[in-house]
Amino acid sequence: MFLPTTRKEMDDRGIDRLDVILVTGDTYIDSPFMGVSLIGRVLESNGFTVGIIAQPDTDSGRDISRLGEPRLFWGITGGAVDSMVANYTASKKRRKQDDYTPGGENTRRPDRAVIVYTNLVRRFFKPTVPIVLGGIEASLRRIAHYDFWSNKIRRSILFDAKADYLLFGMAHHSIVELARVLANKLETDNRSATIPADTQNPVTLIPGLGYIAKTPKGIELPAYEAVVKDKDLYIQSFKTFYDNTDPMLARPLSQAHADRFLVLNPPAPFSSTQEMDEIHDLNYQRDVHPYYRALGHVRAMDTIRFSIPTHYGCYGECNFCAITVHQGRTVRWRSKDSIIAEAKKMTRDKDFKGYIFDLGGPTANMYGFECEKKLEKGACTHRRCLFPTPCPSLSPDHGPQMDLLKGISCLAGVKKVFLNSGIRHDLILMDKKKGQAYLKQVVADHVSGQMKLAPEHCAPGVLALMGKPGMDSLVAFKHRFDRICNALKKKQYLTYYLIAAHPGCSIKEMNELKAFTQNELHITPEQVQIFTPTPSTFSTLMYYTGIDPFAMVPVFVEKDPRAKEKQKQIVTRKAGHRTQAPSRQNRNQGKFSRQGKKNSRRKK
Repeated sequence: MFLPTTRKEMDDRGIDRLDVILVTGDTYIDSPFMGVSLIGRVLESNGFTVGIIAQPDTDSGRDISRLGEPRLFWGITGGAVDSMVANYTASKKRRKQDDYTPGGENTRRPDRAVIVYTNLVRRFFKPTVPIVLGGIEASLRRIAHYDFWSNKIRRSILFDAKADYLLFGMAHHSIVELARVLANKLETDNRSATIPADTQNPVTLIPGLGYIAKTPKGIELPAYEAVVKDKDLYIQSFKTFYDNTDPMLARPLSQAHADRFLVLNPPAPFSSTQEMDEIHDLNYQRDVHPYYRALGHVRAMDTIRFSIPTHYGCYGECNFCAITVHQGRTVRWRSKDSIIAEAKKMTRDKDFKGYIFDLGGPTANMYGFECEKKLEKGACTHRRCLFPTPCPSLSPDHGPQMDLLKGISCLAGVKKVFLNSGIRHDLILMDKKKGQAYLKQVVADHVSGQMKLAPEHCAPGVLALMGKPGMDSLVAFKHRFDRICNALKKKQYLTYYLIAAHPGCSIKEMNELKAFTQNELHITPEQVQIFTPTPSTFSTLMYYTGIDPFAMVPVFVEKDPRAKEKQKQIVTRKAGHRTQAPSRQNRNQGKFSRQGKKNSRRKK
């Protein structure tokens, strides 16, 4: 049974008033891959009644009013992707398609969806119960942040949306605790669930929660007004913020916005394996709600319906990736029994054809092992797990995933299990005991023709700014992969995620990448992504400031859209094809860029 999204469904269940109403920028897909559905199911399993309003019409109260007003709070999310990333390319062109919208046309998700939906609630419900922001859009915009699409520092989204609270990260624990506190408050005073946001408020003690206060708490970041004027202060602010994203080590953070303070409590503890099993064993329908299915086919269902999430978090800490400040840098996983039980449920689905399209997480082969020191004491503050070199305290062990793959592959009705999440090739090379056997098993049985890797670039300077390993490990891995494919007589290929126009990358570095893909990888890549400065990443910090925040020296940043496109075309052009000659204006810009690099070297 789906969570209700219409008044009739509420009536059929005898629900007069819902405890919580969740509003999302995606259509309603009842799947553990969709954060809003997972949160809804977790609340439901803890005794709260929950409804979902997906992609409401923002010009009327037709959709936002159809379930009435919740008893405890509204939960607002932009969806599985930040709405500005969902709506615009790296060149700021409007995207035509949206895989999370029925019919596939990008017509239902507003720009800055979290702000728009919050305003929509307040427009038709005055006054109302607390409005709580969540999901990746709120999580990544929880402090004063650089916004690529407006090219300016924006306030915390909690201030811009004029909401009451913000839950960041995965929010499995925090959302239930918040609902309980608000429910207790209602029962106590029988007046209102709205509580003043001050230090005496029990809500303000919840881990993973942000709120607005009159006084600071914990570490005070440079004020919003200060970071707008001073890029060095913005760098300082972000680095302090990033250093306080581990639940075991983080302290509360405060940031002044005019005469009020944003307060961020330390992140919620990571879920245990047992808790993750319980969350994923809930009664998901793994389908689009009929109300929205009638509006058209949802392309996202083609892959997620028969895929299984196995773990969260990533200790790769790539500088362009936001996983660290959302899911965290500590990997937590489900048990083998829980995952196999989910696979068995899939085999009973009438539409299941025997193929599980993905078994993984942010990085497929991080399942089942972590640094013991990190699990006991929290993430290191002085180094990363994999960069610039792998930490000897991390001991990769692909055995758990090998056993998991074998267990699922043996199930009646399962023909193939694929790993499509992408893997870290350097982890396989690090695993001296089982890495070779794991790769052979994956190549033999779990690759659908192509294995995805993410080297991103080859130039050492660019890789260093990305936080990615050098190319020696990639070349060594490719040779190993090719040998296994030849021995098994399988025509399988490696595909590569590559990025153009990342900070530190100029035409020179893209020519190096072109030569590397031709001479070492023996391919002409067809898909190269232009770097998109998403909120709350170190790479975005570099893009805005033009400073390497680790060495505190200037770094070249390409900001001209045409020059970015040219970088991309250098790598994707076929042999014999000439890239269009740059205009005089572009040639002059290149001259200025080179002069800027000379000046930077003089400063060093």
